[in-house]
Formats: sequence, structure tokens, C-alpha cells
Amino acid sequence: MASNLITRRKLVQTLSLGSAALLLSPSGLLAACNTQKRGLGVALVGLGYYSTDLLAPALQLTKHCHLAGIVTGSPDKAEAWKRKYNIPDKNIYNYSNFDSIANNKDIDVVYVVLPPSMHHEYVIRAANAGKHVWCEKPMAMTAKECTEMIEACKKNKKSLAIGYRLQHEPTTQAYRRIINTGQLGKIQKVDCAAGYRDGRTDHWKQKKELGGGALYDMGVYAIQGARFGAGTEPIAVVSAKTSTTRPEIYKNGLDETTEAVLEFPGGVMASIKTSFGENVNHLVVNAEKGTLEVRPVQQYNGIRAKSPLGEIYHDYKVPMQQAMQMDDDAQAIAQGKPMMVPGEEGLRDIRIVEAIYKSAASGQRVVL
Repeated sequence: MASNLITRRKLVQTLSLGSAALLLSPSGLLAACNTQKRGLGVALVGLGYYSTDLLAPALQLTKHCHLAGIVTGSPDKAEAWKRKYNIPDKNIYNYSNFDSIANNKDIDVVYVVLPPSMHHEYVIRAANAGKHVWCEKPMAMTAKECTEMIEACKKNKKSLAIGYRLQHEPTTQAYRRIINTGQLGKIQKVDCAAGYRDGRTDHWKQKKELGGGALYDMGVYAIQGARFGAGTEPIAVVSAKTSTTRPEIYKNGLDETTEAVLEFPGGVMASIKTSFGENVNHLVVNAEKGTLEVRPVQQYNGIRAKSPLGEIYHDYKVPMQQAMQMDDDAQAIAQGKPMMVPGEEGLRDIRIVEAIYKSAASGQRVVL
């Protein structure tokens, strides 16, 4: 009897250790996450780099939502994702049968991660299918499209959030509080730049019809940085210019680099720059009581801010920004609260984008 008891104990211990090892392994952790089905079910629409390398891994870390489905035009990608994330066939869609997602109770949220030219169509289709919608930035190609997306979600009584991950990021939130509470006194001027050297030649970011160009993509970070630094909304684009050093890639008027000066209330001026031709990444706010600097102002980790009040830095690993963003938005939906970054926020930026392009083309000041 005693020997049998010892044998059973050893067996239980062995199984327990084996289970622990399985859970501690990457595949075991992934399997555990997939079986728990935390919170809201999210379907990713478009399985490019951002979904593959950042959003899907982030959805393994979230507490209030999980990866429930995918939408892709590639059967090969569908099969690979099915195996990797244990996604059932009924939760895998293509662009033709996408609307039938309306009948799937596993999916609460549709996250549109497509080229900007496709955002308008798929946000509206998702809302009409009765799903909450998250949409990557830039929100759309025009302010008119943004407005129609907002109206479609309101009509269907569904939330709409734009994927501005930095608005969920703790260093960004902290320096914004310093500015918004007037701790630096009157803002005098702002300088913000966001860009990188893009070596690609045939990505959608190099195709005007798909929503390419520096201003639509990285430019949104520069615009938001200027808005955050000024602590208010711009009233005009004073001047703007677009340029390229690689016309064989950035052709038909597509901007490799865009620079602009925005005017804010009280005469505060903000210089912004965005580029696919050079590495630029900072926010400098000159104020009455000193200077606030954020370097880098955007990246997937390691946002640092320095001000007369001290340094702000929060250490975390990629892809925690995306996990924080999706958890915040999932909680807001579950609790019936407004989105932290609603469609109206995306609309503000696209209005500014349109005004910058208009000023660059006309050489004149454009009132917002």
C-alpha cells in the first residue's frame, strides 16, 4: 500500500512538473491564453506586419480581450494563423464573406488593420455587421470618410476607437498632464518630428492611391505631438511644403517628407516634420517655466520625457503599448464608457492633414 501511495505521489508530481514546463514554454503559454478566452473576442482584418508582429502577440498578453478571429485574402496566411493561434474555421473570413461575421457571437470587435484607403469601407461594413470597431491610424483618406465612419458606428450603436497606441502609453499620458495642468506655464513654441528612413520601394506606403506618403503615416505622430505640446487645437496651417529625394519611389506628388507650421490659439507656433527619408523622432516644448523634451516621441517602447519637473520613463517590453491600448478599449466597451481615442480624434488629425496638403499646394495659409 505504502509503495503504491509513493508511486501515485511521484506520478502526480511528475505530471505537475510537466504541466508547469508546458505552461512556461512559449507554445504552452500560447495554448493557455487561447483556451482562457479572456473578455471580448477580437477579429483582426488584414494580416500584415502590424497584425502579425505586434497585435496578435499583444492579444496573448491582454486581460480583457483575446484573438477570436481573422479576416484575410490569403489562404496560406489563414492556415498558418489557424495552426498558430488555434482559431476555429468558423472564425476565419475572407474579404468576400466578411459581412457574414454579423452572425458570429465569438467576435465582439473588428480591428481594421488595412491600408488607409480601405479603412472607410471596412469600418462601415463592420459597424453594419453589428460589431464594435477599432481602426488603425490614419483613420481614413478624407475628413468626409471619417465623418461617415463615425456616423455608421453611431447608427449601429457601436463604439469606434482609433489605434493611437501612444495615447494609452504612460510616459505620453504623464507629459500631457504636465502641459494640460499648466505646470510649465504658458506654452511659447513647439517642435515635433517623426520619421524614419524607409528602404522599401513597393509597399502601400509608397502608393498614393492606397494612402501612402509620410504625412498620412508618420505625420500623424508629428501632428499629435504638436497638439499635445500646445495643449490645445490648431487654428491654422501657416505654411507647408512637401518634397522627395527619391522621385523614382515617391512619385505623382507623393510626399517622402512634409514640413509645416501650425498656429495655435494665443499665437503659439508649432513646427512639424515627418519623413520616410530620414530618422527624426522628438518633441520639444518651450514654455514659460522651462523646456520639456520627449526623445523619442514615438516608438514601441522606451518613450522618455525630461522637463524642469524631472524625467519620466516607464520600462516595458514590446508589444505592451498595443496590449494596453486594446485592454483600455475593451474595458470601455464592457463598461459602456466612452472610448479614450474615439473616431472624432482621428477626424481632427485628418482635417489637419488635408489642410497641410492644401497649404503645400497653394503656398498659402489655410484656416482650420
